[in-house]
Amino acid sequence: MRHATPEYIVSSITALGGLLFGYDIGIMSSILQMEQFNEYFHWPSSIITGVIVASLTIGCFFGALISGPLADRYSRKITIVLGALVCTIGSAIQFGSVNRAMLIVGRFVNGLAIGFLSSVVPMYQSETAPPGDRGRMVSLQQWAITWGIFIAFGIDYGCSYIRGAKQFRLPLGLQIVPSIVLLFTMAFMPFSPRWLVAHDHIGDARQVLGRLRANGHASVPEVAEELRLIHQTIVYERETKNSGYMELLRFPNRRRTFIGCGMQFMQQFTGINTLMLYAPTIFRDMGLGSTQSIALCQAINGLVNVTSTVPAIIWIDKWGRRPTLLVGTLLIIVFYLILALLMRSYLALTGVDNKDAVIINLSAHNLGIASICMVYLVVASFAFSWGPCGWLIPSEIFPTHLRAKANSVTTGTNWISNFVVTLTSPLLLEVAHWRLFIAFSVIMGVNLIVIYLFLPETKNMTLEEMDILFMDSAWAFKTSPLTFLSSKKKIRRLSTETTHTTRTSTTRTEPV
Repeated sequence: MRHATPEYIVSSITALGGLLFGYDIGIMSSILQMEQFNEYFHWPSSIITGVIVASLTIGCFFGALISGPLADRYSRKITIVLGALVCTIGSAIQFGSVNRAMLIVGRFVNGLAIGFLSSVVPMYQSETAPPGDRGRMVSLQQWAITWGIFIAFGIDYGCSYIRGAKQFRLPLGLQIVPSIVLLFTMAFMPFSPRWLVAHDHIGDARQVLGRLRANGHASVPEVAEELRLIHQTIVYERETKNSGYMELLRFPNRRRTFIGCGMQFMQQFTGINTLMLYAPTIFRDMGLGSTQSIALCQAINGLVNVTSTVPAIIWIDKWGRRPTLLVGTLLIIVFYLILALLMRSYLALTGVDNKDAVIINLSAHNLGIASICMVYLVVASFAFSWGPCGWLIPSEIFPTHLRAKANSVTTGTNWISNFVVTLTSPLLLEVAHWRLFIAFSVIMGVNLIVIYLFLPETKNMTLEEMDILFMDSAWAFKTSPLTFLSSKKKIRRLSTETTHTTRTSTTRTEPV
């Protein structure tokens, strides 16, 4: 009866917000290595480079915080439209930049837009998707991000052959195209049915659910039942719950806030943006000399990111969130450790003065290639796990009356963490070099423990059923592991005592 096509169209079009996000992140990585860019902006230092890159993320932080009240008052749809409009303006400023200050302002404005989109798009997708396909549909946002990064890398590679200021202006200007496409296509997208119910537009919500779930047949029982459940939950929340920001810190929402903010924080400290933004620096340190070869390796990096996200889109609703994250985290730890070892060996080998220079150069070349492959494997491991789950889980765990505010806070956490990482990464790579990836592997070890202990499984649950899930223990289990073990010992002790008492009682009650 239900046709998935309208739902996928809605999720795919809104995912253009993710493509803008990915493009803006990816476009600067190779531009920073372009000779024409550095000459035009007077060879910025590592600190200035960090400011140029991080100005986007600080704008994203403020944009994410603003998006919550906007999405609640004016709807998820209108906030996405506003994000596309602001992105168009920011891209135009970057395209016309004549000095560093103008470039930084343009990236900050773009950041405001990306903050809107990165907070509201996954929430909108989550609220319009059926429970069994929600993971797949929200994962389209992450896939679009990877496509944006890949397209940016490819454009940077093509523009690396251009001479003059067009070498960097063309990539900066082309991001206007997807923002305009998103701006106009959103006019044909429906409002979130949950937002409509929350604003007492019940008839409109029924029509939207009919279009999304039943090919336009709003009177079918399945649509009526879903609408009834949504309406019942929202009315209950309106009558009994507070919708202020402080509610996020009260039981039972503080557990969800901890998980949502924790997911976004930990996603950034996987080090993925260090690899995406500053991989060209790593490639250069591993022996790549020309701008074209670095840009080509970065384009391959983007392609790995795109293809490795596909398994999550296909199977995440079958695998579940917990197993996907645990496996991905474990792989990232291993590949980071190998990458650090290879980079250390490369530096040790190239720093040796030896008569067998040919053999050393060949060995160093092989170590460089192996290091680049490890970068790709880390990216691949992130792409099917932390990439989609980092956006999916915060978008689905909060109640309707707090979802917009909660997503603005969790996304803000992502961007302030991103700001710290992108601002410090150039200096850390310069000072710590391979040791930075040892640090990331240790952080991922902590992430592994936190996910195992605290993250419950949310697959195949409706958004309204999340309240039941989070009324339980703060642990991912019904009880904490220590309580579970002590409970087993207590059960054994009680069982032994009961058996002994039964035997004594039986002996005493026997007739004389």
